[in-house]
Amino acid sequence: MVELPEWYDGKTVNEVKFCEEFLREHPMKSVNGTFFTVEGRVTDEDALRREIYEMLKPHFSTGLGKRVNNLLEALRLEAYAPDLPIQRDRIHVANGTLFLDGTFSSEREFCRNRLPVAYKPDSPAPDTWLHFLGELLYPEDIPTLQEFMGYCLLPTTKGQKMLMLIGRGGEGKSRIGVVLRSLLGSNMATGSIAKIEASRFARADLEHELVMLDDDMKLEALPQTNHIKAIVTAELPMDLERKGQQSYQGDLYVRFLGFGNGSLKALYDRSEGFFRRQIILTTKPKDINREDDPFIAEKMCAEAEGIFLWCLDGLQRLIANNYHFTVSERARENMAEAVSEGNNAVDFMRSEGYIRLKADAEASSREIYAVYKLWCDDNALHALSARSLAAFLNENRREYNLEPTNNLYLPGGRRVRGYFGIEVLQRVS
Repeated sequence: MVELPEWYDGKTVNEVKFCEEFLREHPMKSVNGTFFTVEGRVTDEDALRREIYEMLKPHFSTGLGKRVNNLLEALRLEAYAPDLPIQRDRIHVANGTLFLDGTFSSEREFCRNRLPVAYKPDSPAPDTWLHFLGELLYPEDIPTLQEFMGYCLLPTTKGQKMLMLIGRGGEGKSRIGVVLRSLLGSNMATGSIAKIEASRFARADLEHELVMLDDDMKLEALPQTNHIKAIVTAELPMDLERKGQQSYQGDLYVRFLGFGNGSLKALYDRSEGFFRRQIILTTKPKDINREDDPFIAEKMCAEAEGIFLWCLDGLQRLIANNYHFTVSERARENMAEAVSEGNNAVDFMRSEGYIRLKADAEASSREIYAVYKLWCDDNALHALSARSLAAFLNENRREYNLEPTNNLYLPGGRRVRGYFGIEVLQRVS
């Protein structure tokens, strides 16, 4: 005769006793409905369902699916915890806990994110990885990538940047994503940055993730940028929504990493705030004599423990620099070019023969927009709306030494809006 477990009397399951036994054997905490163990977030609830199913199977032959789901929900209540702290002073690795002060403990605690890579301070240098980077990036940009990958090891947004890696294709950018997966495991999501703005449910999918990688960024301009900007600099809980559930407040510390053939652009947002959240690195042109190794990704992943130490050096440098990234002159030029491509008003303000920045001059908003449209026509460019141009001038008024006013007088005594500090050189009828 099969001995019955304590939680089953031969007819019904005592859910409280079942949950207590299950949690003794599988310690977990449930925060906002998500399970956490010492291994980090439980990303495969089907494995939990299977475990519950195996426990019930000897005693029931029907209705198992419903019983399993009911017990899983009971487990959420039994394992309830109001919160799990976001620990920014340590990295939970496979073999313990590494503190940012350099101390290491083999003890493992409940945590939001545990990396699958072990901390081994005597790991050899990742020669294959370093050689790969030397062929992919310009030398002055490698420290930036090193710092950003180190930044992704911690659940923090203090760096307030996302990293874009741009190339023509075929250089091997995607291999960086494979290496990151070996370091971060299930703590890295893949998807589309554009989807963050398009779907109201996409933000909730990024909860508890350290990185979201977009391996093939779309070249189409983003219709909105509000959510992306908020996530990159998030310091307070955000409103998150899942299908069929009430929205709730959750903490996001995900970082964005994008690979593509062009930089991230916005359809309407031409503000400095959108661009200053980006770091844009460009890859070297692919050497026509380079012979690609089809096993390079596997070889680099085999160096994961050494690459982790390399990333850790980048993180320590970033922290020592108060979370300011090392940005090369090349990367600054990439950003300036992206700003110019995303907003031709930048080039218009640098143009000659159309306007002149002059302290004792003045021009109405209508005059400035008219000469701007003339400049666009002469250069075969699409003109921004009058409102967008005015927003750009107001946001950058200090850079151009402009003073907005609504007290410019036209012939006939009309009072209009405009700017002090700019002269229109071409009059458009």
